[in-house]
Amino acid sequence: MVEKNRWLMALSAVGVHICIGSVYAWSVYVKPIQEQMSWTLTDVTIAFSIAIFFLGLSAALMGKFVERNGPRVSAIIAASLFGLGTAGSGLAIMMESKMLLYFFYGVLGGCGLGIGYISPVSTLVKWFPDKRGMATGLAIMGFGFASAVWGPTIKILIEKVGISGTFFILGALYFVVMFASALYLQKPEEGYLPKKFKKKIKEGKKKLKEDLSSLGLNEAVKTPRFYGLWLMLFINVTCGIAIIGVASPLLQEVLGISAIAAAAAVGLMGIFNGAGRIFWASLSDYLTRPVVYIIFFLTQAIAFYILPSVTEVVVFQVVLFFIMSCYGGGFASIPAYIGDIFGTKELGAIHGYILTAWAAAGLVGPLIISMVKDATGSYSQTLYVFAGFFVLALVISILMLVNIKTIQKNKQK
Repeated sequence: MVEKNRWLMALSAVGVHICIGSVYAWSVYVKPIQEQMSWTLTDVTIAFSIAIFFLGLSAALMGKFVERNGPRVSAIIAASLFGLGTAGSGLAIMMESKMLLYFFYGVLGGCGLGIGYISPVSTLVKWFPDKRGMATGLAIMGFGFASAVWGPTIKILIEKVGISGTFFILGALYFVVMFASALYLQKPEEGYLPKKFKKKIKEGKKKLKEDLSSLGLNEAVKTPRFYGLWLMLFINVTCGIAIIGVASPLLQEVLGISAIAAAAAVGLMGIFNGAGRIFWASLSDYLTRPVVYIIFFLTQAIAFYILPSVTEVVVFQVVLFFIMSCYGGGFASIPAYIGDIFGTKELGAIHGYILTAWAAAGLVGPLIISMVKDATGSYSQTLYVFAGFFVLALVISILMLVNIKTIQKNKQK
């Protein structure tokens, strides 16, 4: 068997993720659909909510399928579901059917999202035993940056060919790019090591870091470390997603800046969200995953606590952009963390289960921020609540490090 190029493998993973990441550009469709269909904002938003729900559900349920059948088959299924879901949304708009939109974009598209999200990531961890964080950061960075690519594209296409035409064109385009990317995806041979890395190990210049354990999904869910990871991702996403949802009014309320200036800042937040994925995940290869998560939570607890009292526009935005980089970095570092403590035997399945934290956080984050805002009349108070959440996450991340060190010591006895 001819050995494949692992960097092309990473590029293929980016190809899948940059297509499914277009879900983050859904807001560009909202107003045009509302105006053409005379539907309410809630009617249109439900399609997006269903898609995110099915992302979490399919990632959890299909994780074992991905491990059993390999990344190529899984990514082809994801390409088919996501492409059909997007193109079918065009049919739903033509037929003026909300239910069809919910089925195609929400259910089919959402399942394509979930399977497409986990398929390449677990494979990359196996191709990059020496750079796990950087490899997963690359793929998941594609997901984070996707809205910057597809947002303007969708806007231009809607003006040229209408909403249905846009869905048809993009459905076909997503399918072609994802299908082509899927064809290159493949698991490496058991015990694969890159040639240069293998040579350095033989020369004693590098040491292969041993995984803490090699567990399947059923064994992993019985460990406290699984729930530690779940809670850490849940808190990081809950606070981050809530900030994303209210960034514009928050900036206007706390700083008194204009809606246009707030919109520009929100656009920059997206860039830091994407860049944070590759930066923090790559850094975790050197500092270790547990240490990077401790940094995430310690710095964000401070950032959320001081944010309401910051009145300088530039300082406020810098802190906000830092929070966004940690939000993206939390997503990107999780697959490598799973590999470190559970091994790669059923990494895709375990990753799928832990991603249910994303689905739960998508519901809880916006709910908390709206409840506290309604109760106090201010967005600033919600930031103190989230600072408290990060203190809890910091305690969990420290306990994770202690637990890992204890197991490592016991293994050496």
